[in-house]
Amino acid sequence: MKNTLRPYLLSCFLLMLPLLAWNLLLTPYLPAAYRPETFTRSIPAFILLGENISRILLFILTAVMPIRINTGVQKTGIFVYASGMLLYFLSWLPLILAPQSTWSLSLPGFSAPAWTPLLWLTGICLTGNSFAFNLPYRRWYFAVPALLFLVFHNVHTAMVYFQLQEPGP
Repeated sequence: MKNTLRPYLLSCFLLMLPLLAWNLLLTPYLPAAYRPETFTRSIPAFILLGENISRILLFILTAVMPIRINTGVQKTGIFVYASGMLLYFLSWLPLILAPQSTWSLSLPGFSAPAWTPLLWLTGICLTGNSFAFNLPYRRWYFAVPALLFLVFHNVHTAMVYFQLQEPGP
């Protein structure tokens, strides 16, 4: 039993844990625009649905992809993941510490937490090279849902940004 659970316990899902912890701990400190009541207001259902379905699929896929760092590609993947995670973490700091700064109020700054996952998701894609069960693995199995998530997440974030730019009543 111990060996049958090992691929699931030592999976690429472990790479998601620091990101989940960061989000859970620091989301309350983000500006009001990132709070659910604002961030989901007036966003078409198909965007929210596409974003959430692709997000859930990524969590499931990482949970069934054993983490191994044996090949050069996997080592590169860990480096890209770590670099991307650091950039992702850094993208939050201006929003929390200087929410009224030019950077935080710009589209690139406001949306940085939405587009920086490109790097850490790419890192996970390069790190994973199999499933924990007997099914052939291809990188595009992870890359396609990751790309869909990024598209939906960035469109969602851009829509929120542009709604905030509209003059109020």
